Amino acid sequence: MTTCLSVLFLLLSMVAGADDVSAEQKPPVRVFLLAGQSNMVGAGQVKANPDRHDGMGSLEWLVDASPDKARYAHLRNVNGTWVQRDDVKIWSLGRTGDLAPGFGANETRIGPELGFGSVVGEAYDEPVLLIKIAWGGKSIAQDFRPPSSGGEVGPNYRILVDTTKEVLRDAGEHFPELDGRAVQLMGIGWHQGWNDRVNQAFNDAYEENLSNFIRDVRHELGLPRLPFVIAETGMSGHDEKHPRALSLMAAQAAVAEREEFEGNVGFVPTRGFYRSPERSPSGQQYHWNGNAETYYLIGEGMGRAMIDLCRTKEYPGAMPGPSR
Repeated sequence: MTTCLSVLFLLLSMVAGADDVSAEQKPPVRVFLLAGQSNMVGAGQVKANPDRHDGMGSLEWLVDASPDKARYAHLRNVNGTWVQRDDVKIWSLGRTGDLAPGFGANETRIGPELGFGSVVGEAYDEPVLLIKIAWGGKSIAQDFRPPSSGGEVGPNYRILVDTTKEVLRDAGEHFPELDGRAVQLMGIGWHQGWNDRVNQAFNDAYEENLSNFIRDVRHELGLPRLPFVIAETGMSGHDEKHPRALSLMAAQAAVAEREEFEGNVGFVPTRGFYRSPERSPSGQQYHWNGNAETYYLIGEGMGRAMIDLCRTKEYPGAMPGPSR
């Protein structure tokens, strides 16, 4: 009897010890910063509007009635509620929670965060934290203007850097389940461009301004080769003909092709994700017609590009990329 009790005590001690692993011994939380202007904020409509093309283009339609609904089935629980991923946390300008639909412009919208978080959440066994910092109507020529571009530093550039540092430092306060765990900033996703696209002078300077932005943000965060993914400003689709729109998209692609950014900056073409107003909840072309599938695909593309960059040896500051 004494021997049995001793064995039971030993087993309980082993279990307690396993549960008592300190936060410092656990792998760091994988953190990704998502930044930009209104299309990073997100206008993809969640709820179907039956009076607008039978709800086509909404997230509800996407998972319930679209030809590709099986592809998006992971977003719904069997009881019909939206999945809330407890392995992917999100901080979005003060709003916090498990990743789920509703972290776009308001609780009825999504942005690229849903697709992005779905990809990186599946790729990593460690917890993931998304920090989303984006505002509508902001240019990189003024609002996000980086120090290396000269002139007055953009107020939103400063807020972006300072807020990122604050959230990284206080992650355990925002998410008690992460308290005490180290955090590792893995990369930045960028979706912005409209306010530079509509101004010729801003347009002409975009490639240099974005290149300076990447260098300066990396410097301020202390990660000189931090992976950076640019999502094309392609909200007019493949039929776009306006010269400023075409030149801005060319500038975005050119940044990723610079020799200094080889292997650590990625570019995601997005024109193929465009859906017409006839297949969407709205006709706001500059907001991708409010199409939830478009926003999901943009985020998904950014997530895949980010994982590819994080798998390379080009970024010694990051932990190795996932094996699967």
